[in-house]
Amino acid sequence: MLQKRLKFKCEGYMQEKLITFPCQFPIKIIGPANDTFEGVVIYILNNHVPDLGEGAITSKLSKSGKYLSITATINAKSQEQLDALYRALSSDPHILMVL
Repeated sequence: MLQKRLKFKCEGYMQEKLITFPCQFPIKIIGPANDTFEGVVIYILNNHVPDLGEGAITSKLSKSGKYLSITATINAKSQEQLDALYRALSSDPHILMVL
C-alpha cells in the first residue's frame, strides 16, 4: 500500500494527516440542477476513475430545486489521481463547487 503524508493548515498550525492508498474517498460536487451538469460530472468521473462501481454515486436536490449535489465515493489509488480529478472537476464551468 502507498502512504502519503498530507499537510493541512488549520488555525495557523500545520497538521499532518496520513492517507493510505488505495482508499474509499468521498467527493461532493455541486452545480445547477440540470442534465448537462449531471452528464459532465459522470463523464469526468469516468475518465479519472474507470472502476467506478454501482452505487458509488448519490445525488440530492436542494430545497429550492435550483442546485444538485452529487457525492461520488471512489476507490482512490493515489494522491496524483485525486489531484487530477479535483483539477478536472474544478475547471469545468458547469461545476460550481467541489468538496
